[in-house]
Amino acid sequence: MAVRRIAAWASLSTLAGLAALFGQAHLTPRPKAEPEALKLPTANIRVDSNLVLVPVSVCDPFNRPVTGLEKEHFKILDDKVEQTITHFAMEDEPLAVGLIFDISSSMTNKMRRSRAAAAAFFRTSNPDDEFFLVEFNEQPRLVVPLTRSQEEIQNQLTFAPSRGRTALLDAIFLALHEIKNSKLQRKALLIISDGGDNSSRYTEGEVRNRVRESDVLIYAMGIFESAGSRGSPEEQSGPGLLNDLCEQTGGRHLPVNDLSEMPDIASKIGIELRNRYVIGYTPTDPAKDGRYHRVQVKVIPPHGLPALRATWRQGYYAK
Repeated sequence: MAVRRIAAWASLSTLAGLAALFGQAHLTPRPKAEPEALKLPTANIRVDSNLVLVPVSVCDPFNRPVTGLEKEHFKILDDKVEQTITHFAMEDEPLAVGLIFDISSSMTNKMRRSRAAAAAFFRTSNPDDEFFLVEFNEQPRLVVPLTRSQEEIQNQLTFAPSRGRTALLDAIFLALHEIKNSKLQRKALLIISDGGDNSSRYTEGEVRNRVRESDVLIYAMGIFESAGSRGSPEEQSGPGLLNDLCEQTGGRHLPVNDLSEMPDIASKIGIELRNRYVIGYTPTDPAKDGRYHRVQVKVIPPHGLPALRATWRQGYYAK
């Protein structure tokens, strides 16, 4: 049977600073060389049973990625039924990323910081990563198709004018189509935008369904005004839209409160995307009935550490 893979990707880094705040407890990062029994199969492997792979990110109370956890620190439930974890690893593979970049008129005073954020994100990349660029205002455009040249994308961003309305949903739909052209197993989208959608042909429901069916992690940097300052209904619904789409995939929406923070936020996203736990299990309900299964991951912190927060893709279709 073919493997079913949930693509929710996570942020995983070190627990630096926690020892000082929570006693001397600390975690030793997992070594890269795993025992053979723990090595994770690639996503296109065929096995004798249905295997669900769930990439998971874990953060501490200060929103810092956490590495060094072991299999016994996790519980996973499929439709509220606890499952037996059969595979556990830290994943380190090349990544395909689509940058969805807002060039609508409201971005005029935010373009410089947004370009700097994109540059900071690319600095976290690996040589085998792939990228593409979708720019959007009232229409989305695939400006740079899949490439390993991040410089090509940054050069394009340098000359991008800001004008027009905002077709965010159409841009996401286009990016989901383009990323299928990558042969890499790990796929993600990064959205940089400052407003809700006011020009798309596709509806929120249509894009949400496409996101659920995809194997793509979505992160977003939302540059929104304070709640009382947002004018149109679309602008008021913008943060909720990005939160919903990101959470469906196990990604995150990171609101930008200060433009000067954008490069730092983008760099953290890049680190999260390239470090994640992957938990595998064979569902106790093996039926391939096309039904949507909801997945829940619980983290059991090691003794002496605070509560930890996990993010993962919310579910999968049993096909």
